[in-house]
Amino acid sequence: MNIVKSIYAARLKDSERLLKSSSGGMFWVLAQTFLHGGDAVACTVYNNSTKQAKIQLLIDSAQLDVAQGSKYMQSIPGDSFRQCVEWMEHHRSHKLLFVGTGCQAAGFQSFIEKKKLRERTVIVDLICHGSPSPRLWQEYACALEQKNHGKIEMVSFKDKRNGWNSPYAYVKIRQSEIPISDYVNLYYSGCILRPSCHCCPYATTERRTDLTIGDYWGIERVKPDFFSPTGTSLVLIHTDVGEKAFNAVKQQLYVRESTLEECLQPNLTAPTPPSEQRDWFWKTYYSHGLMYAMNKLFRAPFFQRIKQFISKDRLM
Repeated sequence: MNIVKSIYAARLKDSERLLKSSSGGMFWVLAQTFLHGGDAVACTVYNNSTKQAKIQLLIDSAQLDVAQGSKYMQSIPGDSFRQCVEWMEHHRSHKLLFVGTGCQAAGFQSFIEKKKLRERTVIVDLICHGSPSPRLWQEYACALEQKNHGKIEMVSFKDKRNGWNSPYAYVKIRQSEIPISDYVNLYYSGCILRPSCHCCPYATTERRTDLTIGDYWGIERVKPDFFSPTGTSLVLIHTDVGEKAFNAVKQQLYVRESTLEECLQPNLTAPTPPSEQRDWFWKTYYSHGLMYAMNKLFRAPFFQRIKQFISKDRLM
């Protein structure tokens, strides 16, 4: 594992692009810089038709808009690792940026090291709450389409119209916005994450990647003069490669140095704990379906503690 070399709070200077980003725009500025230079980016893209998130290889900055934003579902690697290697073998003077969760980044790093291509990659992992079953999102999305008599045209899990600390989640069907806060609350409840997420070895500040990025929750407390309602990214630099990548985009950012003590948050210190209602939820789901199980969970007194947990999680 690599220790943390340096830590920053960062935010895009481009205010229009910042509003489209989930936090401070670090993913976008890194990816845009790579693509602009003729390099490639492997990252998660959501497909409205299949209702799945998959890791895809991007080679054109025009593709970047569909990759921007948080996805509260497990993304599928598919054959993306192989595609990355094939691209690198055919473009030997170029590099590749990989962005994924801790487990995805670890898998990609092991794969790329075996292919002797690690020196031509920059690997970025995300501060991750955990990955829920993709099946649940698909069922939920289909139920929304059936109820609202139309197909989902777009999804946003962290729209910042009400401020970064109060994100609005919705889908658009027939040009109408349909709130999906019930799914987001279910995601944060600790009931639907994969069992492996609750014992994740990557929920720490020490990583094998070059960079770790995510929301800088709590910035308003530790650096109130740097706080912005439009969002701030946390950047942990682990390697010289990561430092070089960060320095290459630094001029496009407002930047402030930080420390481990200031930036620590739940998923940098420990995995998300499972809910005490997790077994009950899945038993109910298999017996009665998703919407029934969700409605029963949200009516229970336990759900009040879920909402308290969500608030605490974002403020720590």
